[in-house]
Amino acid sequence: MASSPKSTYPLSLITILFVLSFAHSFKSLHAQESDRVFNLPGQPKTPPVSQFSGYITVNKDNGRALFYWFFEAQILPSEKPLLLWLNGGPGCSSIGYGAAAELGPLRVKRYGTGLEFNAHAWNKEANLLFVESPVGVGFSYTNTSSDLIKLDDGFVAEDAYSFLVNWLRRFPQYQAHDFYIAGESYAGHYVPQLAEVIYEHNKDRRTYPYINFKGFIVGNPETDDYFDSKGLLEYAWSHSVVSDQVYEQAKNVCNFKLLDWSNACNDAMNIIFNEYSEIDIYNIYAPKCNLAQTSSGTMDQVDETKAKGRVGRRIRMYSGYDPCFSSYAEDYFNMVDVQRSLHANVSGKINGRWGVCNDSILDAYNFTVFSVLPIYSKLIKAGLKIWVYSGDADGRVPVIGSRYCMEALDLPLKTQWHPWYHNKQVAGRFVEYEGLTMVTIRGAGHLVPLNKPEEALVMVNSFLLGKQLRRHK
Repeated sequence: MASSPKSTYPLSLITILFVLSFAHSFKSLHAQESDRVFNLPGQPKTPPVSQFSGYITVNKDNGRALFYWFFEAQILPSEKPLLLWLNGGPGCSSIGYGAAAELGPLRVKRYGTGLEFNAHAWNKEANLLFVESPVGVGFSYTNTSSDLIKLDDGFVAEDAYSFLVNWLRRFPQYQAHDFYIAGESYAGHYVPQLAEVIYEHNKDRRTYPYINFKGFIVGNPETDDYFDSKGLLEYAWSHSVVSDQVYEQAKNVCNFKLLDWSNACNDAMNIIFNEYSEIDIYNIYAPKCNLAQTSSGTMDQVDETKAKGRVGRRIRMYSGYDPCFSSYAEDYFNMVDVQRSLHANVSGKINGRWGVCNDSILDAYNFTVFSVLPIYSKLIKAGLKIWVYSGDADGRVPVIGSRYCMEALDLPLKTQWHPWYHNKQVAGRFVEYEGLTMVTIRGAGHLVPLNKPEEALVMVNSFLLGKQLRRHK
C-alpha cells in the first residue's frame, strides 16, 4: 500500500533539515581548517599545539574585521571551558601581550628570534581565545576610516559581541561550552561591558544566539576613574616614588571626581609621571628595560602636552605596556613568513608595521564611561562569577585603587582578608564578598601572568573551578 502524503512529509522535512545541518557543519569545518596554523617560524617541535588564527568579520557594510588567535586546551578540549582574553590600552594588542608574552602556550623569545613553549599557559585549563580589539589594533582593520574616530566603550563592546557570535558560528563545537571572559588593564572596561551585552542579549533568545556565559575575571583593571586616580596618587606616595610635598600638592589641586581635570591637577600629576620615568611604572621593583625602543608607547615617550587636550582634559597613557616584551613581539610579528603562517594582514589591510600598541587609537578614543561599578552590581545580582586580581607592584593601576573600587560595591563579606599560598610561600592575599572575590599577587606588576606565571595559573584554575585559593602552606 502506497504511503500517504502525510507520512512522507515529515520524512522529507527531516531529510532537508539533516542536509542543511550537514552543509552548515561542513562549511564551518572548512572555515576552521582554513584557519588552522600548522607551524609558525621558530616554533618548537614539541609539544604539539593545536592552534587557529584569522579574521572574523564584525561589520560587513563597513568592512570591519577582528583578528584572532585560538589555542585548544592541551588536554580534553571538548570538556574544557572557553576563555576569551582581552588586553586594553586602549589600543594595545591581545596577541602581543596576552598571547605572546603572558598566558599563551607560545611565547616570543628574547629579541624576537622565535617562540618557546610556556609551561604555565592558561590553555592547560581552558580553550584559549585572543582577539585584537578594537579595529585599528594589531592586524584588525576596517575599510571605513570614520570608524576609527567613533571608538568608545559601547562601540568596542558591540564589535566584540559580534566577533564572539560569528566566531562561535565558525567553531560551533564550542557553542555549548561554559564561557568566560578575562583581561587586564583598560580591559577592566572592555570585559564587564562585553559581559553586560552578553547578559542582556541572552534574555532574548528569539533575536540573539544564546551564549553559555558564566562570568569574568579581570587583572589590574581600570574600573572607576575616581578610585583609580586616587589609588595611583596614594600608591606613588606610599611606595616612596614621590615626596610628601608633591603628594600634598596633588591632593590639594586635584578633584578626581570631576571628569575634567584642572590644568593645575594635570601639572601636578605630570610631576608624578615624570618621577616614574626613571623606573617601570608597570612593575616598580623590576629593572627598567634599556633596549632601544621601536614603539612609541613607553611611559617616557607619551606626549603629555598633547594628552592634556584629549577628552576629559586628563593625562591619558597606555595601561599595560612592557617595553622589552613589546619590542620582541614587534620584531617577530612583523616577519612576513610569520604573518603568512598566521593568515594575518591579508591583502595588506593594515598600513605600516604591526605594533603592540597603536598611538592613534589612544589619541582618538572617546573616554565616555567614568565607572563600570554599576555593571558589577548588575551582574553580581544576576549570579555571574566575578573575580578581580591585582599585582601589588603595579603603579599604573595599583592595588590601592582596586581595593577602593571593590569596597565601594558595599557587598556583604564572606571571608576576611587572608593570605593564600603557593609552594609553601605567601602568593598574595584574597578577600571574598557575596558575589565577588578579590585576589592580590605578591610581587607581580601590571602583567601578572608574565611576572608570576605559576601563581597566575593556580589562580585562574581556582576561578574556573569555583575553588577557594589555598589558605595554608
